[in-house]
Amino acid sequence: MWRALVALAVVGLSLYVALTQSARLGLDLRGGTQIVLETKDAPKVKADAASTDRALEVLRQRVDALGVSEPGIARSGEKRIIVELPGVQDPRKAAEVIGRTAQLSVHPVTGETTEKKKAAPEGARALPDPDRPGSRLVLGPAVLSGDGVKDAEAVLDQQSLAGWTVSLEFRSGAGDAWARVTGEAACAPQGAPERRVAITLDDKIISAPSVNPDVVCKTGITGGSTQITGGFDQAEARDLAALVKGGALPVPVDVVEQRTVGATLGADAIAASTQAALIGIALTALFITVVYRLLGALAALALALYGLISYAALVALGATLTLPGLAGFVLAIGMAVDANVLVFERAREEYLAVRSPDLAKPVRTGFAKAWSAVIDSNVTTLLAAGLLFFFATGPVKGFGVTLCVGVLASMVTALVITRCFADFAVGRESVRRRPALTGIATTGRVRAWLSRRDPDLVRHRRRWLGASALLVVVAVAGIVLRGLDFGVEFTGGRLVEYSTSRPLDADKAREAVSDAGFPRAVVQESGEGDITVRTQKLTNDEQRRVTAALEEESGGAVTVERDELIGPSLGDELRQKALIALAIAVGAQLLYLSVRFRWTFAAAAVSAMVHDVLLVVGLFAWLGKPVDSVFLAAVLTVIGYSVNDTVVVFDRVREARRRDPRAGLAFLANRAVVRTLPRTVNTGMGALFILAALAVLGGDSLADFSLALITGVVVGMASTVFTAVPIAVALEERSPAEPPTAGPRKTSTDAYSPLEARHGKERGTGAVV
Repeated sequence: MWRALVALAVVGLSLYVALTQSARLGLDLRGGTQIVLETKDAPKVKADAASTDRALEVLRQRVDALGVSEPGIARSGEKRIIVELPGVQDPRKAAEVIGRTAQLSVHPVTGETTEKKKAAPEGARALPDPDRPGSRLVLGPAVLSGDGVKDAEAVLDQQSLAGWTVSLEFRSGAGDAWARVTGEAACAPQGAPERRVAITLDDKIISAPSVNPDVVCKTGITGGSTQITGGFDQAEARDLAALVKGGALPVPVDVVEQRTVGATLGADAIAASTQAALIGIALTALFITVVYRLLGALAALALALYGLISYAALVALGATLTLPGLAGFVLAIGMAVDANVLVFERAREEYLAVRSPDLAKPVRTGFAKAWSAVIDSNVTTLLAAGLLFFFATGPVKGFGVTLCVGVLASMVTALVITRCFADFAVGRESVRRRPALTGIATTGRVRAWLSRRDPDLVRHRRRWLGASALLVVVAVAGIVLRGLDFGVEFTGGRLVEYSTSRPLDADKAREAVSDAGFPRAVVQESGEGDITVRTQKLTNDEQRRVTAALEEESGGAVTVERDELIGPSLGDELRQKALIALAIAVGAQLLYLSVRFRWTFAAAAVSAMVHDVLLVVGLFAWLGKPVDSVFLAAVLTVIGYSVNDTVVVFDRVREARRRDPRAGLAFLANRAVVRTLPRTVNTGMGALFILAALAVLGGDSLADFSLALITGVVVGMASTVFTAVPIAVALEERSPAEPPTAGPRKTSTDAYSPLEARHGKERGTGAVV
């Protein structure tokens, strides 16, 4: 009863959240620009958390003044600030406005000089005159700074039709200073440079208006306000007002990362991923329904509720759904099948052993015996997903959050909701009269084939280890000989993906980019009609030059679909974090498995996991695929999946050793492999349906991600049997454990009793366990 109440409460709450709140989409799904700024030490101010927070508040005012819908700005770490600008497709001007130090100051003009004669009197500066090219104004000491500006606003002068101006409102003390400087200037004769007042921004004169003739000498302009003129258009006036109103940054900032995603690319990604998810879920639901019949159909219903629960959890947590996160959401659906398959296979074994008319008992036993394997396998996946959250940045962090939520939601649906459905179904009289309807009363094709063949897979463990070693050598050879094509996240640089309205050959595009001044840029075709340009260094102005060159070459419109800029320091940092994440992942898995099992089993599981990762990395090296942050997400997911599969087998070995400590480990391991092989095949098929749909329908952005995971799933299933188990047996033979105390002898529920009898001498006893 309590399970039904919990399930009803969880589903009801999830439905309410899903209907009343909307998911927060990342910029890679809704389009826009993300800029990551890093604060630097100033001569008198150290860049720390406090100064970064002050800089963040200044930037917040600037971003608000830009008029961007639903902008986001937050501090990341001690010195990083992340600015999100939805809908902004040209980051050039936004980056200029946001990142400028904005040191505003007002100076009296004490004279004029020329470009050829740049010398100025001692204590004064000569800066270019914005109104007279070739002329320089000599400025006296600043009499007013940007701190004295209370408000700034872009205003259209409709009376004089002078265009756009910036209206300034001063604070009380600053207003008096403005009156004094304009009063001094009003004493100079008309047309003299001394009658002008210079307003500078970051040591550049942005306006130098002359004081009007009606201003009284020594009195100046009173009222606490004025206007900056300079022939601005609306955008320029608005940007200048944003800078002045925001004030000066307490410390300088550098752009260390910049990402821009076109709105159409995000919309296409959502549509493709949604379509892949629906098709993958439908195929998975059909598969488990065919294999497990009524219980499979109920599990498919629970799978749909899993999607609702995990989506509602993401919305309630305020998590940002990114493209990799969306892929993680879809992938977690496939992994959610695993717990159901574990339970149903256990229930099958229990029913086939006793063939009791009471269907409720094998179902209860199946849930009880699958509990430890479900917990251990999901904890290993959570470890990998948690590392993504703590060590990754940007969209990949969202993948880690989504995967964590998905794993937890899958446990709730499998152990609570599916349990309620199954208990209700097997309790019906109509179902008890037709046990074959449930799916647990049938052997299943894989199990029937294993029963007929009676394989001894562990017997040839040296052969399997030799084959695994050969595959690792091939993978390492690819890494050494071909090298890894690290993405801009790890190397620094810029990657721009263009879509062209007319077909453009990669060779012609490469020639056009070279003629634009970038002969060393890597130009490649990407997808259908897309061109990617990758360089070590490319400013926003240079990026526009490349775009113009491609437009001229193609003779049609060229649109920026994706634009990623990573600074060299950030690239080094991300590369180090990736290595740290992988190292900690290996260490965490080893520690956890050592506690839950024994060091020999832990070492075997981690060895198989390293084997799987090397094969995936080696495949990408041979194929020349990019190794970027999304690939890192895929590798860490492979780590979780690989250990997940191995843990299920080792859990069976541990259970068998407790029941019969006198049996030989090789025999027990082989029995565990044979018993869990149906689960391995069925779970793998469920995950592959989802991944195949993502690979085919997910677009170019998810194609490599899906390829890495498909390889990881296939290799992970094989390495459990042919790598992890043989290594565990070999280590146990070298360092055997103390034999545990045998519990009460029980009648076996083993569906493979002939196999056990055949290996009686290896067990050390012919008794049935």
